[in-house]
Amino acid sequence: MSLDLNTLSPFPDSGDAAPRAHDAADRLLLDESVTERAGLRRGEVVVIGDTYGALALSVAAEAAETGVTGGIVRVHQDSLLGERALARNAAATGHAASVASLALDAELVRGARVVLLRLPRSLDALRDVAGLIAAHAAPEVVVFAGGRIKHMSLGMNDVLRERFGRVDVTHARQKSRVLIARGPQDGVDPAPARAEHDGVVVCAFGGVFAGTSIDIGTRLLLDHLPEAIPGAADDAAIDLACGTGIVGATLALRHPGLRVYASDESSAAVASARATAAANGVDDRMSVARDDALSALPDASASFVALNPPFHRGSAIDETIARHLFADAARVLRPGGELWTVWNSALQYRASLERLVGPTRQIARTPKFTLTASTRR
Repeated sequence: MSLDLNTLSPFPDSGDAAPRAHDAADRLLLDESVTERAGLRRGEVVVIGDTYGALALSVAAEAAETGVTGGIVRVHQDSLLGERALARNAAATGHAASVASLALDAELVRGARVVLLRLPRSLDALRDVAGLIAAHAAPEVVVFAGGRIKHMSLGMNDVLRERFGRVDVTHARQKSRVLIARGPQDGVDPAPARAEHDGVVVCAFGGVFAGTSIDIGTRLLLDHLPEAIPGAADDAAIDLACGTGIVGATLALRHPGLRVYASDESSAAVASARATAAANGVDDRMSVARDDALSALPDASASFVALNPPFHRGSAIDETIARHLFADAARVLRPGGELWTVWNSALQYRASLERLVGPTRQIARTPKFTLTASTRR
């Protein structure tokens, strides 16, 4: 392998005390697929779920070394932060022109002969990816789907068998394993699942948090949203880390004159929230952006933000995500504006909210979750 993976870096806000941009599953995927990739042009290899670019940049570097460089390595990452890390690592290694980040759609996998896939945790997310590959990749495509064994399940084999005629399993190495799928069949493009809750339709693509259900934290927030939304008539209420967009759609339905701005760094969440807005007929008043927090919005430009912050990065609890969201919400709020936050009570976020946003009062509490309103100083 011509690329030194240790030269790559994760996104600076990875929250990892010992940051690394690759792991044993990446190395196993590259080793298991080396024969199938031999002689392929870059454009015939697709990478899905690359954490920080280790897979895509290794493919690009090997192609450059062998002289078989036609096309670009097509890449899809659900996380915007991962996508930005890939771009930064590509520039640092001289391969910026050899990789391209694409949406999870037909153009990503059309004609692909090898797909390197980091297995998602969600079986529904894997089902979306497998159906897409089977529908649009080359008939001879081989999918190498790998991950850490502790995050894999037998259900993943079953999902791949729904769309491929043969699924083999490699030997484990360094607590990692690869599933190899061949013979695509019965391909289908991803489509969101739908459910209705209290008159609001929720749409969810595979992998989005909570799917079409409403988690208990979001339920607490929905049940106690203010009857009057603070702000001027031309303000947009903000649904930060919007997930499926259920909070933003509910706000728009309850307040027919209200504009809503929703954002999330997950591409699956953004697609789901846009589908939710359309399903509820509020897409003319609810805009959805893929963004790192609210970086696209100017300072002091809003009066109300609703937030159910994620508190996991992968499988680990990571409170830095919530603090980053609190700080950016505070930046965007006008003095006197309010951030309504629901959070797992055990995480004790109130001190951070007081420090980063302003005076914080409790709105509601259950045995597990707390809902607070913080007023911007």
